[in-house]
Amino acid sequence: MTNSSKPRHPDTTTVEIVGGPEPLEVGLCDHDPRWARAYDQHRQRILGAVTAVDVEVEHIGSTSVPGLAAKPIVDIVVAVPDITAEEDYLDGLLAAGYELRVREPGHRLVRTPARDVHVHIYERGATAIHDYLLLRDHLRTDAADRALYEDVKRNLMTRRWTDMNDYADAKNDVIHAIKTRAGAARPGLR
Repeated sequence: MTNSSKPRHPDTTTVEIVGGPEPLEVGLCDHDPRWARAYDQHRQRILGAVTAVDVEVEHIGSTSVPGLAAKPIVDIVVAVPDITAEEDYLDGLLAAGYELRVREPGHRLVRTPARDVHVHIYERGATAIHDYLLLRDHLRTDAADRALYEDVKRNLMTRRWTDMNDYADAKNDVIHAIKTRAGAARPGLR
């Protein structure tokens, strides 16, 4: 339930990137089991910080896939009941030491000051959450697509990226192809 005494932050119609574009300054590392432990620690930190509403927390991204090389940045997705009710989740996350990086329609991103954990916040039921979990679960079980994805990432890392978001966007075609195969393999989920 939302605290009705506080005004809602209307869902924005623009993309606000706090601090502007940032160059990609990390490379790929072989999978590290410490990433799962970092996720567990941050999951507890998030749950302790967001007590006003019931949230769902999942480990996503390449660090959540054993055997897959990744940038050493743990990605986490948090599903909230109402993305516009920032007072129900954002205030607590900021008080817990996370910093706001992105505010855009339907999505917020906070991260650690060390930039080694990114917390993506969406409204419960958002397509993005489904897509993250579909990709994660497929890559955990499909060695060929896991190798393909890693090869694409390694090739992209040979370029210089002045904005980390451009690197992420450059992976869209392979991610879409893998999600299409994942959805075909699990037709009840798409």
